[in-house]
Amino acid sequence: MTRTIPHLINGTATEGNEGARFADVMNPSLGKAQARVPLASTEEVNEAIRQAAKAQEGWAKLNPQRRIRIIMKWIQLINDNMDELAKLLSLEHGKTFIDAKGDISRGVDVLEFALGAPHQLKGEYSDAVGTGIDTYSMRQPLGVVAGITPFNFPAMIPLWQSGPALAAGNAVIMKPSERDPSVPVRLGELFLEAGGPAGVLNVVHGDKEAVDAILDSEIIQAVGFVGSTGIAQYIYERCAATGKRAQCFGGAKNHMIILPDADLDRAADALVGAAYGSAGERCMAISVAVPVGQKTADTLREKMLERIDKLKVGHSLDPDADYGPVVSADALARIKKLIGEGVDAGAEILVDGRENGATDESFESESLAEGYFIGPTFFDHVTPKMSIYTEEIFGPVLCMMRAESFEEALALPSEHVYGNGVSIFTRNGAAAREFARRVQVGMVGVNVPIPVPIAYHTFGGWKASGFGDLNQHGPDSFRFYTRTKTVTSSWPFDTDDHGGADFAMPLMD
Repeated sequence: MTRTIPHLINGTATEGNEGARFADVMNPSLGKAQARVPLASTEEVNEAIRQAAKAQEGWAKLNPQRRIRIIMKWIQLINDNMDELAKLLSLEHGKTFIDAKGDISRGVDVLEFALGAPHQLKGEYSDAVGTGIDTYSMRQPLGVVAGITPFNFPAMIPLWQSGPALAAGNAVIMKPSERDPSVPVRLGELFLEAGGPAGVLNVVHGDKEAVDAILDSEIIQAVGFVGSTGIAQYIYERCAATGKRAQCFGGAKNHMIILPDADLDRAADALVGAAYGSAGERCMAISVAVPVGQKTADTLREKMLERIDKLKVGHSLDPDADYGPVVSADALARIKKLIGEGVDAGAEILVDGRENGATDESFESESLAEGYFIGPTFFDHVTPKMSIYTEEIFGPVLCMMRAESFEEALALPSEHVYGNGVSIFTRNGAAAREFARRVQVGMVGVNVPIPVPIAYHTFGGWKASGFGDLNQHGPDSFRFYTRTKTVTSSWPFDTDDHGGADFAMPLMD
């Protein structure tokens, strides 16, 4: 029988109610179903939310130190089970085993930041703002919050959302991607093993019906989302209509600017990893290279061709593979379609990944012929109106656009509809500083190809890449998952002098 990946509701694994709908969970390296996952109905989602609301009351009453001791144990268990988690992730997503470990580790980084909850949750205090009057604030949890997470980081994003939310005293409904749901369930089980109360962290699988149940719930107070821009905007608007906080992150088209003085070998090494790692299925993948000057472009082009020629595409557990398959047959078809549009639009295709699948025909005696593999693709002379530039391809496709000046290069990411991440490679500190100050993008790397901030700084893009005014992880995460209550108190020293009624706006003097 096909293995079923269950929901985790109120501490109990459940395979869904009678008459439940199911979706196949594929092994993208083989192109075969390896499990099935139940798709929750509205009633099931609402039951999970009700259980979370009950559990949250007791969780919030624990002082922050006690909550983070459970999270400390959770971190230990995640690290103890790292290989198991990484293998599950690789077999469902398609990213390599070592890349899967990085996915998990970057999520753990945020759990470690969340251990500072006692400090992050401190309020402010002002003594004697008026005669016998003090004012202070306290940060309190929202209640029940939800995370709707993407297929491309099935460990990192659930941990980014749940870690600060739990540390702040909230209960969490996690709705992971149905394409690779095993790791979020295991993370939920490990939270219980660490001592987390049942119902505080729930994992509910589903499609649009489950998402809409979350958005329509009167109990859910906030929603975190990472995915496509269209869905991010839909969720953001629905949350606004129902009075929920929303933190919604969408698509990207990340550029790397290479100035003539850059170390081109270093830039090419960085570019090949950032463009093709994880088959390009990263929201921070570099998909556009912008060398400044024809000599820079021609030299970079040759260095990239040398490196691309050495890439190995293979099974996600092949230790020699640089990257594995894309996540689904639909994703593969869309990538191939956009490559064809680039060719038809007149871009020069130097390496055509449509002609290649996995480098080897099999892995450990299993055929890779039906896997969702595509070789690296490299375009030159791409122009701004081509669909391969305007759209997020989310595959191993790199577009090169030639700029004649710093200003022309600066304008490309600044004027693009997306504003997620950008990098500049240069030895010129003044140019790097000017670029970082002026570029209209949320995250900037200087000689760093994928500028994902460390856990104690915030992560988030601008424009169509992000909806909402607070970002993921860092101090913003605690601001997002708590609300501030401000108390003004009066303790008159002379209790016999009541002063009588006052009908004017009080003056603090």
